Amino acid sequence: MQQTIERLRQRLNTLNYKYYVEAAPEVSDYEYDTLLRELQELEAAHPEFFDPNSPTQRVGSDLANTFNSVAHRYPMLSLSNTYSLEELHDFVERIEREEGKVEFVCELKFDGTAISIIYENGRLVRAVTRGDGTRGDDVTANIRTIRSVPLVLQGEGIPPYLEMRGEVIMPHASFNRLNAEREEAGDAPFANPRNAAAGTIKLQSSAEVARRGLDCFLYYMVGEGLPHQNQWDNLQAARGWGLKISDRMQKCSSWEEIADYITRTDSERSALPYDTDGAVIKVNDYATQRRLGSTAKAPRWAVAYKFKAEQALSRLLSVDFQVGRTGAITPVANLEPVQLAGTIVKRASLHNADQIALLDVRVGDMVYVEKGGEIIPKITGVELSERTEECLPFEYIDRCPECGTSLVRIEGEAKHYCPNEEGCTPQIVGRIIHFISRKAMNIEGIGDETAELLYKSGLIKNIADLYSVQPQQIASLPRMGIKSAENIMHQLSLSREVPFSRVLFALGIRFVGETTAKYLAQHFRSMDALVAASEAELAEADEVGEKIARSIRAYFDDERNVAIINRLREVGLKMEEEERDVVSDRLAGVSIVISGSFERHSRDELKALIELNGGKNLAAV
Repeated sequence: MQQTIERLRQRLNTLNYKYYVEAAPEVSDYEYDTLLRELQELEAAHPEFFDPNSPTQRVGSDLANTFNSVAHRYPMLSLSNTYSLEELHDFVERIEREEGKVEFVCELKFDGTAISIIYENGRLVRAVTRGDGTRGDDVTANIRTIRSVPLVLQGEGIPPYLEMRGEVIMPHASFNRLNAEREEAGDAPFANPRNAAAGTIKLQSSAEVARRGLDCFLYYMVGEGLPHQNQWDNLQAARGWGLKISDRMQKCSSWEEIADYITRTDSERSALPYDTDGAVIKVNDYATQRRLGSTAKAPRWAVAYKFKAEQALSRLLSVDFQVGRTGAITPVANLEPVQLAGTIVKRASLHNADQIALLDVRVGDMVYVEKGGEIIPKITGVELSERTEECLPFEYIDRCPECGTSLVRIEGEAKHYCPNEEGCTPQIVGRIIHFISRKAMNIEGIGDETAELLYKSGLIKNIADLYSVQPQQIASLPRMGIKSAENIMHQLSLSREVPFSRVLFALGIRFVGETTAKYLAQHFRSMDALVAASEAELAEADEVGEKIARSIRAYFDDERNVAIINRLREVGLKMEEEERDVVSDRLAGVSIVISGSFERHSRDELKALIELNGGKNLAAV
């Protein structure tokens, strides 16, 4: 029986490769499903032959995943970017100046999320996100659901330990289907396939990951006993083992060939079924790569050339206004659906009133929409030849679209604001979401949607209410349950150990970011001292100027904010900075900016070391 099960697994793995990698299916969907059902029945009857790499395991599980942090055996460096052919030419010339005539490999730059997939003796054992380049999250259960990722490699010469680096992407077809489903359900659509891929790979339910239709291209190999000493030949070998390698790679031995590759791929990318935002140029030979070495951030033997942002022309139908947690108003354009960079664009940013006036954008205009690295596309211009008499000058709103309060505009700032902090729903929900975020109180189990649900159900009205809500109240909410409620209560309990500086950041005081909160905590040592400080005294703290001091003072002058702080104090949140022993004063009087990635320590660890030795961390030079 074991032989029958193994034979079925091997046959299904081959059919998966033919369908999802080579796009050349050998059998009908019905025949494939019949084989898969037969294997499922045999595995159910013989659990002693369970294998996590069986094709039947690709459907994922509804059980929640927990993502453990894993150290990369080989650091995952990012690439330096260039945006002009002149800079790219300089890169090639520098390499040839140092190494003589060199062969390059040109590849597409996929617009997704980086992944490292580890095989031992040809079997998938782990998949890890880039993280900070030295450590990432173990997302193995989710990667197993991607049909184009082989669970077991086939063929000869497979290294005993192999890491394949690549990009998890969401094809346009999957992205458009997912967004249509989200809009129908009343959920916010994803801004682009890159965000959708990154969000999907970190979902707790691998069954939902499997349903969303991710794909994965692999483009670099590290490990022990690699079959060849160059990029090109190793990727051809990887293709033979069943791994999905792009067929749009090219070996180039001259600048002219590289430039031709760039021009051709730029013109063809709009027809691809997935997003690309550039090309990657790598030195082919590994020995040459080693001689060229790397900087702290990126290898010196590779560079990413970023394509210019794509544009499309569409009609502006209307303008919506969104309200952020600080009350900032952001205008968003609603467009006639238009194809741009492989996706359907219906909305674009208009930034603020000044930008609208500068472009003279009017409802009914044909506008140019650009999609670069932005979260959502932006409007960059108007096609005046298409303007009609019905296109009247745009009048910016003077009242909040959510609560009707008259808007204000602070001198020197581009945005308008709604001053109704306590009665404007998006501001209240936004502050709650900020409070529970990872860099603030890090309360896992309460996401954006849950926070909004808690508020709209009347269970909470502010951040302090989080600590008085009861588990049975949470469990009774839609899509929740007793286990979710217990997890949230546990996370709320853990948040009582969050240090004072992060509690201060979590309050969401305007202009008080993570670094400023830390300096305030170090300078005043307690919430009481901070609340009692004058504007002049506040401005004495590092990185706190007049504007920030004025904002802090205004926050504490509001009795409602002080009442919330007192309630947070009563439930046990830390309101004093803990004393830290200084190991030495070797860095006394020295200010340091931490940037880039490091092999042996995280940025936070280095910052802690600096402070323990009397130094000061700065956010920027």
